[in-house]
Amino acid sequence: MSEQPLADALTGAVATPAPRTGVDPKAARAAMVARLEEEGALNPGPVRDALLAIPREVLMPQGYVRSTEVDEVPVQWQLLDWAVPADRAQYLDVLHCGESVLIQHDGEPILGREAGVRRTGGKMTSLSSGMFMTAALMQQLRLRTGLRVADIGTGAAVTCAIAARICGDRNVVSLDRDPYVTDAARHHLGALGLHPTLVTGHGEALWPALAPFDRIFASYSLARVPEPWLEQLAPGGTALLHLTTGSPSWPGLAVISKGADGRVTGKFRPVRYGHRAGHDLEWIFLKKSFRDRIQAGAGAAVTYNLQAPPADTAHGFWLALNFLHRGLVRDGSAEHLVIGAPRCGSWISARPAGAGGWEVASAGPRDIWEELQHTAALWQAAGSPDAYRFDFGSDGHQQLRAGAGRHELAWTLPATAAPAVTPEEAQ
Repeated sequence: MSEQPLADALTGAVATPAPRTGVDPKAARAAMVARLEEEGALNPGPVRDALLAIPREVLMPQGYVRSTEVDEVPVQWQLLDWAVPADRAQYLDVLHCGESVLIQHDGEPILGREAGVRRTGGKMTSLSSGMFMTAALMQQLRLRTGLRVADIGTGAAVTCAIAARICGDRNVVSLDRDPYVTDAARHHLGALGLHPTLVTGHGEALWPALAPFDRIFASYSLARVPEPWLEQLAPGGTALLHLTTGSPSWPGLAVISKGADGRVTGKFRPVRYGHRAGHDLEWIFLKKSFRDRIQAGAGAAVTYNLQAPPADTAHGFWLALNFLHRGLVRDGSAEHLVIGAPRCGSWISARPAGAGGWEVASAGPRDIWEELQHTAALWQAAGSPDAYRFDFGSDGHQQLRAGAGRHELAWTLPATAAPAVTPEEAQ
């Protein structure tokens, strides 16, 4: 996603960087790479070399910036164009600041757009993910020459370009459901002399024509590991994907491996940043009207509790909460703990009240505070795990587990790959 709070990143509320003096793409790439190294997302190696070599202005010659304030509606978007000299200084910063780069509005054609176009409302339907997350994921794949790679969710083709440069473009296939995205990626990658296999199709089905794959990774999140990925993963291979219930608040990364004997194993761990949900899903966040209701506290019940909520650093707990009690979204901008359930309008606001106690204001039909405490008890009984192990059943079921016996904490993943999110959940 982005190196800003997830809720802001998902709404496209990306602050436009102030233009620097001078336009030097090579220097901008070097500065971006240096920041990623300082932040611990990037080490010397082929991914770093690829990021230094790939001109982002060729992969993404146009991109949108938000020209209205956060929470201002309707949202106004402006298309910056590298070919326009007056746009270059600002767009250079957009491309290299490390945040998401927004490349498509409401499923429009990407190639052939007029410079300076403005859009009102709608949503961004394709983007290049934040570079902290992208660099860390690409490094974890341990890419090398000759590996066969499947890149799911082509987007701006940044990850595809990295994989093609390292592994060889004939060893890389990239899939996206949007033909306009595929067409633009083919054009822009070709300008770099890279010609991987680009496919318009459902990423969940992968691409058996080029299987098996040594590496599989997705640039959007899913609710479970698609069965075709398990089948098309080569022995000794690795698949990386973010799993979610649809909420952006507590992302988790699935690391799937296949042994030489064909046995599939996996671990699921919380991560700082995660990809958003895929096509046709609303982006979940607490809208301003909801946040204002919470701040006003009208009609809320207020209680005093001696038991504190789990710490922000208890990442394994928050990840479990996301799956055991779906539909919860945290307000990351609040100074204290604020969690809402947009679908039903329930919320809690908890803050320290002295003497080790907590003042909890709550409203709505869900008892979110009880859900937190119940999950905390299960998590602590399971040994306060930081990660969960996969159980892949022969009948296609997928479970995540930690602990053992009566102290086991476990949940079953949905039967479909896409998170089930209804429009009202985004209110």
